[in-house]
Amino acid sequence: MLYILSGQDDFSLTQSLEEIKKESGESLILAVSTTTLDGQQVTLDQLKIACETAPFLMGRRLVIIRGLLERFDVSGKSSHRAKVRNSRSTNGTIRQSPASSSPEGKTSSLAESKSLEEYKLFGSCLTRIPDTTILVLIENKIAGNNPLFKTLAGKAVVKSFLSLRGAKLTQWVQQRVKEEGGTISPQAVDSLVRFVGSNLWIMGSEINKLVLFAAGRRIEEEDVKIVTSSAQQMSVFTMVDAIVEFKTKLATQLLEQLVQRGAAPAYLLTMLTRQVRLIFRARELTNQGESQTEIQSKLGLSAEFALRKTLEQAKRYSLPRLKEVYHHLLEADLSIKNGKYDGELALNILVVELCQPGKIAVAH
Repeated sequence: MLYILSGQDDFSLTQSLEEIKKESGESLILAVSTTTLDGQQVTLDQLKIACETAPFLMGRRLVIIRGLLERFDVSGKSSHRAKVRNSRSTNGTIRQSPASSSPEGKTSSLAESKSLEEYKLFGSCLTRIPDTTILVLIENKIAGNNPLFKTLAGKAVVKSFLSLRGAKLTQWVQQRVKEEGGTISPQAVDSLVRFVGSNLWIMGSEINKLVLFAAGRRIEEEDVKIVTSSAQQMSVFTMVDAIVEFKTKLATQLLEQLVQRGAAPAYLLTMLTRQVRLIFRARELTNQGESQTEIQSKLGLSAEFALRKTLEQAKRYSLPRLKEVYHHLLEADLSIKNGKYDGELALNILVVELCQPGKIAVAH
């Protein structure tokens, strides 16, 4: 039996793999007869041995290969060659393709050609596996013109697991809460999606904690605010501080970590906008000669530490520059809402734009 599982939703993909394992026989026997291979490195001989070896105690043999189809993905290579062929010099003349003019280019072209031919050998092997072998190919993404996928698709059970968004993510949350024996208000669902994002591993963990916290009653929005991981909140604040303090490397690293952990881009943008608003107001009140006590009261900051940090950050910006920052925040928000960029890309662009001290008019 051949399965092809792909997509960004690692949670649902892993659940599907576990279901395949359960359907394949006794777990202890299957564990002994399970082989996991790196699709980028596996040779044809290694693949044949893994698939054709008899299973333990006449059970089933499970072979899991990660990234094999992506190894034969030609879309990136074709796109690169097209860009090279179509590139123009500054005077408008067509540049000759490096792949056709240099020994290195010819070698690269031959290597690609050999790699593309190799898929036929792999395809022949994968379509003739014994009935006792269950083969699962796991991929991050599959290009539509992938030659090995075209060879296998008609002979495999193909399942795609895209990251859940919008109404589908909301429905998943509601269903998960129900499965855990709880109930949840629509407002709490919206809040949970905003705070956690589309990482279902984190979402599942947060739902478990919320169901336990609610102890039989309906989960409300206030419960989400109380229970949702404080560690993620601290990372968000650290990322925001890094951005407004022009620490580009730290800001981009934290942004990547938060997105990988499932933080919603819209929520991250909201938190950044909130801090910029506080900085703008602090800068304005400072220029008006207000005391720190008055500023703290008007900003609504209860913690002395938060007040000091905001005032320190405000010293780095002039009011004209803060207006520019607001403009960048608005552009990022609009680019996400109108679909020009996805949330992660829009935030990465925004971080680069804001973390440029050379463009900052520092107020003295």
